[in-house]
Amino acid sequence: KCLFHWLITTACMYLCSSGCGCSFHTLFQRDAAMKLSYWLTNVFVHRSKMPQTTPYSSKFNPSTYSSNHSHRQPVEENYGGLHYRDNKLVSGSLEALIQLLVPTVDYYPDRSYIFTFLLTSRLFLHPFELMSRVCYLCVDHHRVGDPQTDKKRIREIAPKIVQLLTEWTETFPYDFRDERMMRSLKEMTHRLAFGDELSRRAMQRLIQRLLRKLTTLGQYEESLATSSATAAAMDRPLALKSKQQLIRRDECVLNLCDDPFVFAQQLTHIEMERLSYIGPEEFVRAFAKKRPSDNHKSFFSKRKASNLEAYVEWFNRLSYLIATEICMPVKKKHRARVLEFFIDVAQECFNIGNFNSLMAIITGMNMNPVSRLKKTWNKVNTDKFDILVHQMDPSSNFYSYRTALRGATQRSSTAHTSQEMIVIPFFSLLIKDIYFLNEGCVNRLPNGHINFEKFWELAKQVSEFLSWRQVICPFERDRKTLQYLISAPVFSEDELQLASYESEGPENNMERDTRRSLRFDIELSFLNNND
Repeated sequence: KCLFHWLITTACMYLCSSGCGCSFHTLFQRDAAMKLSYWLTNVFVHRSKMPQTTPYSSKFNPSTYSSNHSHRQPVEENYGGLHYRDNKLVSGSLEALIQLLVPTVDYYPDRSYIFTFLLTSRLFLHPFELMSRVCYLCVDHHRVGDPQTDKKRIREIAPKIVQLLTEWTETFPYDFRDERMMRSLKEMTHRLAFGDELSRRAMQRLIQRLLRKLTTLGQYEESLATSSATAAAMDRPLALKSKQQLIRRDECVLNLCDDPFVFAQQLTHIEMERLSYIGPEEFVRAFAKKRPSDNHKSFFSKRKASNLEAYVEWFNRLSYLIATEICMPVKKKHRARVLEFFIDVAQECFNIGNFNSLMAIITGMNMNPVSRLKKTWNKVNTDKFDILVHQMDPSSNFYSYRTALRGATQRSSTAHTSQEMIVIPFFSLLIKDIYFLNEGCVNRLPNGHINFEKFWELAKQVSEFLSWRQVICPFERDRKTLQYLISAPVFSEDELQLASYESEGPENNMERDTRRSLRFDIELSFLNNND
């Protein structure tokens, strides 16, 4: 920094001391000195003050400030529309933050900054708008009109442009379903071909990898849509006895898989597969205000629903499947066996680190149609279940669960086996946490700056999710159990309540009236759907 200040001072002194001394030259010298000072400050010093490259865990450790800076005021600095505190980027204008993303011949942005800005900037502008701006600043903005000079500069900066676009396409491939994004990417390939054949080939390989990834994503979403349609068709209203006969198949859960550990492994397979297809941008897009540009035709086919929404639907399906399996057996001892089995499955999910399936099982067991089966519960030792419920207790902002999640995350970071690396968070709570972080990000500071400290917090949360998402499930697949979990028919809320009354009769007049009303409504719904 001192070297840059010396360079500015020396250059300005030289300009001010040269010339003939006339008023015209004096004004020219002063103007040139001021412009040079501004340029050197905003290019050299500004580019040297990059966000720190320390890991997220240390970047956001609250003790960083309390221990190191307790006896002094933090150092506040401003460079070209960016504000730093103790060498950490804390805020900036949108244009300055975009400039910070753009590589030059002798500068490349910090990788944590690239991820953070690409993730969160969509709260303020569409990815297509950012892409257009970056392409312009990388290439067109620096054209001088001389073909040889322009070609030389493109050749020098091309590798860094390719690197930036590689990070973008690898981390946020869904952005390129927008045909405008893909068109900009192909235009950049043509521009780089003007100066460098190697970079042109690198861009072609980049596009090929992107297309393969988008094709895989599209195929996954098609299979998801097919499975959902099949399950919906099987869940359509039927006469209660007809549906009972349909669900009371030979392949009931205990006949299909009576090992809680294997069953928990298959749940983990589904959880991890669905997690792996959730793009990080979905956490921001879900809460961003809709813009007119969002209605533009997407690249490939438009998705019926986001993978994030599909994952939440999976949680709901699993909860209803658990409740259905418990309510269906006619005999009390069979219901008790199913109940004990799912308690053991929940315990295995906890041991694995699969908190989402654990919470779905607890949710299913706590539904009124299941919880009211007192005669069934009396035949079951609930000590293990009570402990699991305590682990997921929502009191004190899910303190017990968050403690267990930190333990699983720590185990994952020091894991010696792939099984120890598994962390599947309770997804609805993760969404809630990210929602409140998004709320903090969209509010600008009084000076119009974007609060980048909030951006860092949101990026930290999402990057942690990405580290969980990339783990490969190590368990062997059981195809029959997986198929059952995905497509087995389940009862609706009313059908569950009625099945519960059929298993253990009403205890008072209110429950008897409810059962009578449910029978009428379900039969009427069946008749209406068969007209």
